[in-house]
Amino acid sequence: MTSRPSRPRAVLIAGPTASGKSALALALAERTGGVVINADSMQVYRDLRVLTARPSAEEEARAPHRLYGHVDGAQDYSAAHWLEDAAAVLAATEAEGRLPIVIGGTGLYFKALTQGLSPMPTIPPEVRARVRALDETAPELHARLSVIDPETAARLRPSDTQRLMRAIEVFEATGRPLAHWQAEPAGPPVLPGAAAVRIFLATDRAALRARIAARFHAMMEMGALEEARALLARGLPADRTLLKAHGMPWFARHFAGEIPLEAAIAGGIADTRHYAKRQDTWFRHQLEGWMTLPVAEAAILLAGIPAG
Repeated sequence: MTSRPSRPRAVLIAGPTASGKSALALALAERTGGVVINADSMQVYRDLRVLTARPSAEEEARAPHRLYGHVDGAQDYSAAHWLEDAAAVLAATEAEGRLPIVIGGTGLYFKALTQGLSPMPTIPPEVRARVRALDETAPELHARLSVIDPETAARLRPSDTQRLMRAIEVFEATGRPLAHWQAEPAGPPVLPGAAAVRIFLATDRAALRARIAARFHAMMEMGALEEARALLARGLPADRTLLKAHGMPWFARHFAGEIPLEAAIAGGIADTRHYAKRQDTWFRHQLEGWMTLPVAEAAILLAGIPAG
């Protein structure tokens, strides 16, 4: 008699944007009675359902979805916040006897979940306000960081204003470089990697580029421009994470009369393609022990997971 395959504690599905993660996760959740848990740093926000490619209301009705759209766009939301929320959702899902299916494209979330997270300081509001008020360009911020934290500066893109400011904030608040904090031993993982099926979706570069463009145009037809207009109308501080969602900076320029809509769409598609390339590189170098599979092979593997 053939023994029934055991069910893993969880399934983790990562991959570049538009690689097919959501469809795989939803099919698995429907078949097994599992719960889809978001690990995408933009899809946690409620304001941009269409532009961040969050699951539709119809998809959410087909299986339980957690950690989607639960954060207001005005809030700061870090990997530590996500890890705390994910730990609670995982515990509740397991208590219900359901299979947790964690999907997304934010590598740091998966790394924190499976390897633990180094302790990070809380930044006092007055320090954050002072740093965010600096009247400096991204290259100037990068030069500033190179003096106080050359290790972190070497890892960051000179154009990544948000992360540059975050690193400067840490030094201003603690007197220690961010690199020193990140070198601290990580706490125990919420979900040790060995307890989960871990899949990174391999993609054909040309096909992914085409899917990204097609999806962006579909988003436009679904109301992405109206979403962007409504978010900008809130008058949020310029450093809010959600304002950096792919397409948002370009749409802001379009609404200001600087560029035509066609140029904004082209810019959003280009940014998304560049991001997908960075995601692919990050996952391949940062997370060990993951299976890298094309979507079709991943679907066959997941089909072997028992329902309960």
